[in-house]
Amino acid sequence: MTVQTDLGTLDLTDDPEVQNEVFLAAFNSGRGAIFDSLYRDDSISNLSGAPLTGQARTDAITALLATGPELKSTVRSYYSTADTSLIIVEYDLVVTKEDGGRQRILGRCTDVLVRDDEGKWVMAVDRPVADSTEDLSAEEL
Repeated sequence: MTVQTDLGTLDLTDDPEVQNEVFLAAFNSGRGAIFDSLYRDDSISNLSGAPLTGQARTDAITALLATGPELKSTVRSYYSTADTSLIIVEYDLVVTKEDGGRQRILGRCTDVLVRDDEGKWVMAVDRPVADSTEDLSAEEL
């Protein structure tokens, strides 16, 4: 499924596939402020490798996205109540290492979304866990 996503008006719907597409569009935009807008102010994310919240989370996300990572993900499980949603995805992330080389990280991510006061879904917990990493050669890029 491919969803047309306007980065200026991101909206997480009740459909987990659309939610996934919105997250991918925001992440792959490389614009930390756009991706961070999908989170509650007090959300917790270990995207940086450590559990962070608030400004520390925002800074880590912005720094990571500025390096131009490429993310693909597939929804594997989805559970929802009226105001809380649990989404489990498998992801394939290619990042630039400090030495300039590229690395592929494969894993699973557990996301918890909640509805805010206006009824909009926002990220409360973002917990990617790497299953494997692989350095990529120039031919694999």
